[in-house]
Amino acid sequence: MTASKITMKKMFLVSGLAAALLALGAAGGLWWATHRNMGEPDANKIKTANVENKVLYWYDPMVPQQHFDQPGKSPFMDMALVPKYAETQSETLGVKIDPVVLQNLGVRTGSVTRIALNVPVETPGTIGFDERDVVQVQSRGAGFVERTWPLAPGDVVKSGQALVKILIPEWVGAQHEFLVLAGMHDPKLLSAARERLRLTGMPESMIQALEKRGKPRAHYIVRAPIDGVVQALDVRAGMTLASGQTLLRINGIKTVWLEVAVPEALAESVHIGDSALAHLASFPGQVIKGQVMAIVPILGDVTRSLRVRIALPNPEGRLRPGMSAQVSLQSNTEQFALAIPTEAVIRTGKHALVMSVGEKGHFVPVEVTLGREVGNQTVIVAGLTEGQNIVLSGQFLIDSEASLSGFTVESSIKVGQNHAETNDAVEKTGERP
Repeated sequence: MTASKITMKKMFLVSGLAAALLALGAAGGLWWATHRNMGEPDANKIKTANVENKVLYWYDPMVPQQHFDQPGKSPFMDMALVPKYAETQSETLGVKIDPVVLQNLGVRTGSVTRIALNVPVETPGTIGFDERDVVQVQSRGAGFVERTWPLAPGDVVKSGQALVKILIPEWVGAQHEFLVLAGMHDPKLLSAARERLRLTGMPESMIQALEKRGKPRAHYIVRAPIDGVVQALDVRAGMTLASGQTLLRINGIKTVWLEVAVPEALAESVHIGDSALAHLASFPGQVIKGQVMAIVPILGDVTRSLRVRIALPNPEGRLRPGMSAQVSLQSNTEQFALAIPTEAVIRTGKHALVMSVGEKGHFVPVEVTLGREVGNQTVIVAGLTEGQNIVLSGQFLIDSEASLSGFTVESSIKVGQNHAETNDAVEKTGERP
């Protein structure tokens, strides 16, 4: 190698070394300038990083409910315990599931809506007698039964129909005294005699007939006071009667009662005055309208149902006690309440839960107070707000996913309650505890 070549090689190495030193110096200057201008690190960022990296406890993924204070080997499986790091406040309120996993689970979501509660209550019923339209036919005085017309319990009688012929000796003597006093033409005596006849129990129609005809009547014919059905018959020809003794019991049929059994859960849905539509098997295609006239305040011990009475008009007597009917009760007052599909409710031994849809793929179980069911909807008394997004199907899979990650329903409910109490305190005082 010649001297000129050696000289050129040395010059090339020197120039390369100088360039490298120059680049290193520029980089060092840039690093110094950058870090000198940054100043002290942000305290909030350090705090956030520390919170996110803080280990809350260690657990075995196969038994996530058991927590350990120190790392080590799992007593359940031949594996190391896994740390559980602190999460943000929104994450501690629920479980976070990857969107891809969520799609594979087939989860459907919806919202809390407000529905009308005046949905017709469908229930069977049976027609019975109107127990308010009952007449007890009694003897107005002591006497003897001379005759009874052919009657039996269950017979239908018309108003004014002859039932029993009675001889009352006291009335015979009182009538003769009245006629004697009437011949004296003394108004005061005649008025006193008339009053005595009334006190013996003689009906006004018989007294007027006595004054008009001027002849006493030895027998008194008892007639049916109303149209109805003979419920009880306690009189026969030849009987001796005491004053006030019951002869017959007649039940009117111009109005009948339709009694229905309303389940205990629907007791608040029925009110006095509500409309009722009755469909009877005896009259297919016909609808008979009625109205709720009474709600028995005693709940059935066996059926656990409420007895509701509906008054139905029966002018032609076609509705007979014992007939069955399918009844639709319609409330006349409009009522609304929050409701969700029944399938969205998770019922446990202690709680009724609904999975609420949070932000960024978080799902929070919310404890709710349930009301009655309206079709395929369940009324929510407390726990949710109108328009809140919830999980309709797949919530059990989300609950299983939460259990695998060490998340429990009880802990979420407790955290949620604490979070709500904290928010209430902030609203009242303006400061976070």
